[in-house]
Amino acid sequence: MSDTESPILVEDDQGVRFLVMNRPDKRNALTGDMYTTLADALISAASDDAIGAVMITGAAKCFTAGNDLADFLHAIATFPKPIVAAVEGSAVGIGTTMLMHCDLIYAGASARFAMPFVALGLVPEAGSSLLTSRLIGHPRAAAMLLLGEGLTAEQAADAGLINSVVGEEVLYAHARAKAVALAAQPRTALIAAKALMRPDTALVLVSRGIAVRVGHLVRPCAAPCAGRPYGSVPITTKPRPSPPDTLWCKAACAAVNCL
Repeated sequence: MSDTESPILVEDDQGVRFLVMNRPDKRNALTGDMYTTLADALISAASDDAIGAVMITGAAKCFTAGNDLADFLHAIATFPKPIVAAVEGSAVGIGTTMLMHCDLIYAGASARFAMPFVALGLVPEAGSSLLTSRLIGHPRAAAMLLLGEGLTAEQAADAGLINSVVGEEVLYAHARAKAVALAAQPRTALIAAKALMRPDTALVLVSRGIAVRVGHLVRPCAAPCAGRPYGSVPITTKPRPSPPDTLWCKAACAAVNCL
């Protein structure tokens, strides 16, 4: 395992690259440097024959309170090998949308999934406007994306957003065992099978704003949760820079509290 003080922990073991978002004092909100580390770890794992799968989780019983950066989204969306996620606590914004680019997702009972983009005056990211409807159906997707309604772990499993709910005391071990099992599969067949299951990655990347950024809908945010105390987003027609991670973290966590 890399330096335990690092905001991203990276470990290679049994054919699996383990990535841990390790910023518990900020609910694992992601900074630009963290995105760069995650993207680099995925890119190098993609071409490393010793790595057969990747597992992503968060430290201190929280997955991530979000933030956004296109390079990481592109790296995870185009990663050719299986990705396993273990989710505890809040998975907000990109914390939920990144899961749509994972292959096996296990969550503890404490997990909460939310995409409060509209409530924050933003449009959905990372192809989630397409993928959410595909995964859980339009009515549930509309409730999540347009109203900002969240899902509990059980609701996410019932909806098909995650594989299953696992006891939190065994969550990491369970997800790790699945990742190790994937890494032990014949590599060429594994990669080909994943590619066949996700045949329209290029469409998702280009038409849904990962590779090509479009102007974001921006307006004063009237949602009560986003208005405590963050009630608006700067107006811009240019690609939106990542907001300060602490602001996004607090606003997103306020939205989760409305679950």
